[in-house]
Formats: sequence, C-alpha cells, structure tokens
Amino acid sequence: MLNAFRRCTQRLMSTAAQPYPFSKTAVIPPPPAVPAPEPTRVGKGLMSYLPQRLLSPEKLALLARFGKKHPERILPGSVLQVTTNHAPTSFTGIVLAIRRRGADTSFLLRNVINRTGVEVQFFVCSPHVKDIKVLMRAGGKGTEGRQGTRMRRAKLYYLRDSPDKMTAISAGLR
Repeated sequence: MLNAFRRCTQRLMSTAAQPYPFSKTAVIPPPPAVPAPEPTRVGKGLMSYLPQRLLSPEKLALLARFGKKHPERILPGSVLQVTTNHAPTSFTGIVLAIRRRGADTSFLLRNVINRTGVEVQFFVCSPHVKDIKVLMRAGGKGTEGRQGTRMRRAKLYYLRDSPDKMTAISAGLR
C-alpha cells in the first residue's frame, strides 16, 4: 500500500514528459530549454513598449476631471457635450452615472431624441473621444458652464422613468 502511494507521488512530482493519461499518442511536451533573452529578463525591452501604452497628457487631464478630488470635477446631473471621431460625432446629454476605474473610467449620458430615450456610455481615455465640454455643471463652484443644482444621488437611473425631471434639468440650458 505504501509502495503504491510512493509510486503515485513520484509520478505526480516528476518533471519528465509524461504521456497524456487518456491517449497513448498525445504526449505533453516539456517546457522549452531555451532561456529568455537577457534584455527581457533585466527589463530592458519594456521601455520601448511602455510609451505606447501610457496615456497622453490630454487624456490625463480629462481623467482628472472625473476624479473625486478635482475642484472642477464632473458630477452626475451635469450636462456634457462629447465630441467623437465617429458617428455620432457629437452627443449631448445628462450624466446619469460615472464609473471610476482608473484608465477605464466611463460615464453614461442620456438624452431624449425624437421622443426616444438614448443612452451612450463613453470611456474617458478612449482614442475615439476627442473632447468633453461641460455645458452645465451640477452643483459645486466652477468657472466652466452654467451653474445647476447638485444631485443628491451618485447614480441617476431614476431619470429613465421620469422624462419630466430630465427635461427640467436640461431646461436650464435653454
């Protein structure tokens, strides 16, 4: 009994190429014996790759405006106009929600177009987003755009059910 246990553990712990247990023809190959090149192990091949992945200063400035501690931060209830590279080239709407996830930060805009509610989610650091312009700020003290009332919720999903409240928010623009 003990001998069978030893054989089993030796087989499990060995690093030699073992045949696949369910097939006689399939063999699991051992890992390659060629080591990684020296520059990669020391980290020298990374610097040429990193600047391609880092955010541009314009995107970092946009991203900072969606942070919680920025003095002119964008809050839910603000009215934004987003310009993109593709259709729709420009979309104006009320910010329903902000999802803060670092470089993956996104926000949800809603507008009523031809009596149909349209919601679009934009990623702040997306290469498709050209510009984000604040038309009306929700609360706070800012220099940009008009002053609106501050919403008392972080997510304004209740505006989906009451279009009259949404038009009252955007009526401050007219």
